Amino acid sequence: MAGPAKKRAQAEKKPTSSSDSARQSTQGSSGREVASQRSVPKSIPRLDGNRDPTNTVKAVDYSKPTDLKNISEFLGILGWYQARGLQAPDALPHRPKVLNNLGKELMVKLNTFNVLSTPTKIVHQYDVAWGAETDATKRAVIKKIWQSKAVKSAIGEPQNMWIYDGNKLAWCAKRFERDEIRVVVDLDEEENQRRAQEGLQPRRARASGNKHKIFIKWTREVPFTSLQAFLDGHISWDNNCIDMVNFLDHVMRETPSQHYTQIKKSFFQRGEQRFDLGGGIEAFKGVFSSLRPVLNDKLQKNLAVNVDVANGTFWRAQELPRAILQVFNCQMAGFQQMFVNSKRDWRASTLKKDLARFKRVGVTDTHNPKAPTQWTIDEFVGLDAEDAKFPDPDHEGQNISVRQYFKTKYNFNCTPKLPVVRMTKKIRKGPVYLPMECLKIDPNQRYNAKLSDRQTAQMITFAVTRPRERWAAVQAGVGLLNWQNDPYLQHYGIKINPQPATVKARQLPLPTVSFAGTSTLKPTDLTAGRWRIDKLRFIGPNEKAITSWGVCVIGGRGGLQQPQVQAFVDNFIKIYKGHGGKFSPHPQKGEKPYIMQGNLAKGGEMIAELWNATGNHFQSRPMFLMFMVNDRNIDVYRKIKKSCDCRFGVVSQVLQSKNVEKNQPQYISNVCMKVNAKLGGATSFAKSTTIPKIAPKSASLPTMIIGADVSHPAPGSMSQEAASFAAITCSADATFTRYWAECNTNGNRVEMVTTDNIDKHLGSMARKWIQRTGRGQPPKRVLYIRDGVSEGQYAAVIEEEVRDMKQVFAKAGCKDVPKFTVVIAGKRHHIRFFPDKGGFDQNGNPVPGTLVETGCTHPFEFDWYLCAHVAIKGTARPIHYQCILNEGEYQAMELQQLIFEHSFQYCRSTTPVSLHPAVYYAHLAADRSRAHVNDNPVSSGKKEAKGDGGVAKSSTGSSKGKVEIDPLIPMSNGAGAMDAMWFV
Repeated sequence: MAGPAKKRAQAEKKPTSSSDSARQSTQGSSGREVASQRSVPKSIPRLDGNRDPTNTVKAVDYSKPTDLKNISEFLGILGWYQARGLQAPDALPHRPKVLNNLGKELMVKLNTFNVLSTPTKIVHQYDVAWGAETDATKRAVIKKIWQSKAVKSAIGEPQNMWIYDGNKLAWCAKRFERDEIRVVVDLDEEENQRRAQEGLQPRRARASGNKHKIFIKWTREVPFTSLQAFLDGHISWDNNCIDMVNFLDHVMRETPSQHYTQIKKSFFQRGEQRFDLGGGIEAFKGVFSSLRPVLNDKLQKNLAVNVDVANGTFWRAQELPRAILQVFNCQMAGFQQMFVNSKRDWRASTLKKDLARFKRVGVTDTHNPKAPTQWTIDEFVGLDAEDAKFPDPDHEGQNISVRQYFKTKYNFNCTPKLPVVRMTKKIRKGPVYLPMECLKIDPNQRYNAKLSDRQTAQMITFAVTRPRERWAAVQAGVGLLNWQNDPYLQHYGIKINPQPATVKARQLPLPTVSFAGTSTLKPTDLTAGRWRIDKLRFIGPNEKAITSWGVCVIGGRGGLQQPQVQAFVDNFIKIYKGHGGKFSPHPQKGEKPYIMQGNLAKGGEMIAELWNATGNHFQSRPMFLMFMVNDRNIDVYRKIKKSCDCRFGVVSQVLQSKNVEKNQPQYISNVCMKVNAKLGGATSFAKSTTIPKIAPKSASLPTMIIGADVSHPAPGSMSQEAASFAAITCSADATFTRYWAECNTNGNRVEMVTTDNIDKHLGSMARKWIQRTGRGQPPKRVLYIRDGVSEGQYAAVIEEEVRDMKQVFAKAGCKDVPKFTVVIAGKRHHIRFFPDKGGFDQNGNPVPGTLVETGCTHPFEFDWYLCAHVAIKGTARPIHYQCILNEGEYQAMELQQLIFEHSFQYCRSTTPVSLHPAVYYAHLAADRSRAHVNDNPVSSGKKEAKGDGGVAKSSTGSSKGKVEIDPLIPMSNGAGAMDAMWFV
C-alpha cells in the first residue's frame, strides 16, 4: 500500500489520433512517389539503449478499421480505398454534373464555415518512438513524457508550435539540423521538482526508476500543393492528401484541447452550467467541430468546418459513496446489505456487474489532505476493508488489512460491509486497494454507459432545442473556437470564415398520397408534414378477415376494469372497420374477442393460456393477440413478444392501460395501422407524378428494395460479450408499401452483416419475392439502402455485403444477377439546415422535401442531405444519403425523388418519416429481435455467426478475441407471421 502513486496529469485529457505512425515516402523505379510505409517501433532493443529505433521498423499501412477514424468524414469512399491500398471500383458513382432542378428553390443557411486559406509554410512531419522501458499503450504516460520539461526544451517549445497526435506522429514548421532528436526524461525527478515548488514532500524514488527515452525523427515534408491539386480535381486521392488532412485535423483541435475538456471532436467548457440527469450523472453542452472537403456555396471545391452543438454526459464530481447510492437509489444501510448478500457469489452477482460502470473512472483520495493522489478505478472486489489484505510495508513477510493500515497510518476509520476498490495502479507488482469512502470522483469525466429510461428522457429534454436557439448555440461555439485568435492557426497560415455558408436548396415535388377509393391527402397536409385519417380507408386492408382473436388484460396496480376494456374493444372494432378492416363474425361468438385477466407471475404460461383459451373459444387458430399492460416495462414487452413470435407464431399488439382507458379515436386509428400491417394490409400509397416524367422507363423495371441495419449492445461492462443484431428487410410488393424482415445475432460488435445471415435470411426473402412478387422472375435491379455504417466502412459494404447478396441471387437460380444500386443512409452527423427566407415551418425547421446538394456535400462523390420530415420538437436532422454503387443506373433526380416519396408510405405513421422506410423497418426489426434471444441455449445449437466457434468475422468488426454468440430462437411461421409485418 505504501509507496508513490501515479498522479494523473493536471490538464484535461486530449484524445489521441488513431493514426498509427509516421508516413515515409519511397521512390519507385519511375521516380514517382509510391505508397509510403509507417514505422511502429514499440521499443528498441534492451542491449543498447542508444540504438536507433528504426532498426525495428515494421511496415504498416492504414488497413486497420480503426485507423484514421478521426478524418473518416473527410476521406470519402475514394480516400478509404486509397488508404487501404485498393483499387476503387470502376462503377463508383461521381457527383452528377447537373444539380437537382425539381420543385422550387430555397435559400438555406448551413452550420458550415468555409476555409479561406490553408498552410502557407512548409510543415515537417516527424515520427515519434520510445525506448524499451516505455509502454506506448499507456497514453497518460506518453502525454506526461511529451509535456515534460526535458522534451519541451529539446524541441524548442513553445516557440516552435509543435502539433502532436499523442501517438506516433508530430508536426512542426521547423526542421532541425539533425534528422533525429533523442531525449531522456526522468518523470520522478520532474515531479519532485514540481512538488518542491508547491511546498510538498518529495516522492520516494521507485526501485525500477521512471526514466524514459523518446526518439523524434524527421520523415518528410507535408506538401500542401497536393491538397489543392486534389481539390481542383487535377489529381486523385493519394497518401500525401491523407497525411495533409491528418495534420489539418490535429492543428484545428490543438488550441481548443488546451482550454476545454475534449471528447473526440467535441469541446466542453469547464465552467458550463450542469443539468442533473439523476443517478450521479449530469449533462452539459459543448461545441462540435469537424473539417471536411465540400462543394461550397459558390460551387467551388473547398474545405469547410462543420460546427454544431455537442451534448455530453459526465460523472458528477462528488464523493464516490454518494455517487454509488445515487446509482442504486438507496441508503447506505441498503447498499451494505446488498453487498453482504452478493459476497457469497461475487463473480456472478448483479451488484458486481452494476458496479462495473465505474471502471476507468478517475478518483482522488481524501484520507491524506496534505498529499492527495489521483487514481483510476479498476474494479470493486468482493472484499471489505477487513478482508482485503496486502504485504505490510513496515513489517516484511507480514500482511495487513486495509482497515488496520488506514487506522494506523492515517487514523482513518473504514466503514464495515463495503467493498474496497482495486485501482489500475500496482505497487511492488501487487494490487492497490482503497476504501470507497475515502475517494472522490474527479470532474469532467465522460459517462460512457447506457442511460436509464428516466435519464434518457431527461437528456432529451436537455438536448432538444428549437432552430433559433440552436443557431445561437452554434454562433456561441464559433466564438469559443475563436479561429481569428488561435495561435496555431495563425502560425500555420490557416484562415476560416466566421460567416456561415448559405446555399441554394430545393423543395422537392410532393407525391399524391392515396387511400382506398378516390381518397387522397391535401397537398397542404403533406407540406405541413402531418395529417389525420379519421374517415379514410386503408389502401390495403387485412388479407384475411379476423375470426379469432384474444385480449389479455394484465392486472395489478393501475389495472383496467372490465367496462373500460369492453368500451375500448367496441371502439377498436368500429374504427378498424371504418378504415376498411375486415371481420368475419363467428356464428355464436360474433366479432368480439375472447377477453381474459392475465397474471405476470405466470410468465410465458400466461400467453399460452390466452392462446389456448382463444383457440377453444372460437374453435380456430388465433389470428392475433392483444395485451393491455400497466406501464412501459421492456422486460414484460419482450417476454410477450418472445412467446408470441417464437412459440406460437402469432402477431401481437401491446397497449398501455392509460391509453386504453382514454379510448381516444386518434390513438385507436394509430393502433389500427399497426394491426392492419401485421395482418397483411397497407396504410397508404404515395403515387409519383414526377418520376414518370424524368424516368419513364423506371416503372417497367422489376425492382426490389432491401434495407439493412446492425444494432450493437450499449457501452458497458458486458458489451464485449453481448450480441449485435442484424436485420434485413425486403420489399414484398411492386409498390413498396409492404416489407418482409428477418433477423439474427451478428457476432459481437461485427458491423458488416455476416455471410451466413445474408445467405439464410435474404435468401429466403429473395426466393419468396421471385415466387410471389416477380411471378417466377427475379428483379432486374435492387436498391440496397444500408443504415449505420461510417465512411470508413463504405468499401466493406460493397466488397462483403453486396458480394454476398449477389451470390444469394445466383444460388436462387438467376441467370442474370440483378444490378445493384447501393445507398448509405446516415443519421449520425452534425449538418443542420436553417432556412433563411421561406421554406420553413412555424418552428423554423425546413419543410418536408428540402434537399441540399452543396455547402456540406463531398466535392466529387454522389451524396446529398434530405429533410423529408417535420420535427415535432427541436431542430430537424436531415438524413445524409450517399450513393456508393449505381449499377442500376438510377438518375440522380430519380433516386432523390424516390427516396423522398417513399417517406410518405411508412405504414404506422400519419407523417412522412425522416428515413427511408426500408431502413426504418430494419431498425425496428433489429430492436424487436432482442426479444428472441436464446436465454437457454443448447450445446448442440447451430452458431448463426460466421467463423470458427460461432464467432462472427468481418473486416469491420471491432470485437477483441473470440466471443461465442448464440443465434436467436427462430420465429414460428405457423400462422404466417413471417409473411406479415410482425415488427411494426
